[in-house]
Amino acid sequence: MADALKDQGNKAFQAKDYDMAIDLFTQAIALDPNNHVLYSNRSAAKAGKRNYAAALEDAEQCIKINPSWAKGYARKGAALHGERKYVEAIEAYEAGLKLEDSPALRRGLEEVKAAKAADESEGAGGFGIGKMFSDPNLIGKLASNPKTAKFLSDPSFMQQIQMIQQNPKLGETLLQSDPRMITVLGALMGLDMEGFSRPEGSDELPPGVKKSDVPSSPPPPQASTSTPTPPPPPESSSKVEEDVEMEDDEEAQAKKAAEQEKKLGAEAYKKRDFDTAATHFEKAWELWPKDATFLTNLGAAYFEKGDFDKCIETCEKAVEEGRSIRADYKLIAKAYGRTGNAYAKKNDLDNAIKYFNKSLTEHRTPDILNKLRETERAKAEADRLAYISPEKAHEAREEGNALFKAGDFAGAVKAYTEAIKRDPSDPRSYNNRANAYTKLFALPEALKDAEEAIKVDPKFVKAYIRKSHVLYSMREYTKAIEAIQEATDIDEEKKHTREIQEQVMKCQQALFAQRQGESEEETLQRAMRDPEVAEIMNDPIMQSILQQAQGNPAALQDHMKNPAVRQKVMKLINAGIIKTR
Repeated sequence: MADALKDQGNKAFQAKDYDMAIDLFTQAIALDPNNHVLYSNRSAAKAGKRNYAAALEDAEQCIKINPSWAKGYARKGAALHGERKYVEAIEAYEAGLKLEDSPALRRGLEEVKAAKAADESEGAGGFGIGKMFSDPNLIGKLASNPKTAKFLSDPSFMQQIQMIQQNPKLGETLLQSDPRMITVLGALMGLDMEGFSRPEGSDELPPGVKKSDVPSSPPPPQASTSTPTPPPPPESSSKVEEDVEMEDDEEAQAKKAAEQEKKLGAEAYKKRDFDTAATHFEKAWELWPKDATFLTNLGAAYFEKGDFDKCIETCEKAVEEGRSIRADYKLIAKAYGRTGNAYAKKNDLDNAIKYFNKSLTEHRTPDILNKLRETERAKAEADRLAYISPEKAHEAREEGNALFKAGDFAGAVKAYTEAIKRDPSDPRSYNNRANAYTKLFALPEALKDAEEAIKVDPKFVKAYIRKSHVLYSMREYTKAIEAIQEATDIDEEKKHTREIQEQVMKCQQALFAQRQGESEEETLQRAMRDPEVAEIMNDPIMQSILQQAQGNPAALQDHMKNPAVRQKVMKLINAGIIKTR
């Protein structure tokens, strides 16, 4: 909103509606009190109203906020010029020129020096205007100036010149009544007074000319009674240079040259000639250091070259310079985003995340958001891998075992969790944690850990036995038997035979007790509630096998040589549909 108010204020200034401009800039300052440009613009508007004291206050506030901005000193010099404090005005312009060799500052300095010289001439005796008209080379100077030479052919004009030479005080009257005299005065002072031609109803006068020189109405012949008033601001200060005024010729040429360098850089960039592109972008910034786009483009060229350190340095400079010239927040976001990309390429994921977040703070875009998420995932995975240590995993697992034996099952879970983080490829930590979860009656978590242990190592027999125990605790006796049967198939060395047989017997006893007194119809109804059993029973191939087995039980043994069929038959046996003797 502050930018919108500033734009409206600029338009009001251009229309010479200074009161409206001042009001709009004041509203913008209330929203953005640290914006030095707003104070500069309001200073110019106040100077337009000839309120030079207030213009000086705004100029000094502009300098206070940004002492390195040269145009603030131009505003101060203009206000001091308006108050006829010529020495201080000269100092202000010279201070600005030390920061920037600006044509506007140079022009302002020349004009205030000319005004000072005119005042000193008047103080030395004689009338300032009259003394200039008494110059012996007056006619020659007017004839050599294209703007005044045409006046010499008018007899009435020549008569007026003679009258002023004879009576210098008449110059004051004629200056008021004949606009041509303003042009003549400018020619004699060595200034272009055309920009100060007074519109209808205006009392605006050129620099160095005071109200005492030109009375508001023709005075009596004896003396002038008008009161001196400060002169208007010089031409260079009567416009809002950074936002309203057309650029000075030198600045316009520099900007045009910079844009040309940028264009050449873009063409080289498209051809992947990044060295040439970088040279042009750097030259563009040197010519016109008021557009941080040149720096972000330069950063892009360094990025493509693979010089990520240089890219980071350039983009950080783009942010710094962009802030000082109040660049668009989207440009700042782009510079931060490019810095994040460079850090990501260097595998410095912490800084990449930092700068992606900074970019999103300035301007949220899907591209940077996706890069942030990808980088965060990569960082999490890198941290996880960096954390892996089989030795520390062993220590944590042993600690968990000790806590489990002491009955501190919650502490055991914590220790086993640390062991899993240290070495997620070891199934023993998952299996042990499943046992601890079982003791805490966290059976779903225990089952998940047992299955994860099997996933990590499908040949780890203890994980199948653990799964069977967990399912038994969940009263899933059929699934518990299936799990222990898998353990039987996996235990090729028969190291766990006794443990497996005990678990099988335990599960079968539980099933027998659960199904005791069931009729065949009730058994079928219960079994069909299991989706896997229902699917097997509706399989045409299995229906054919079961019908064949009813007439020839031995045929079933042959079919069970097929692993897939065997698994389904065992499922039906465990469900109680197929009974064995």
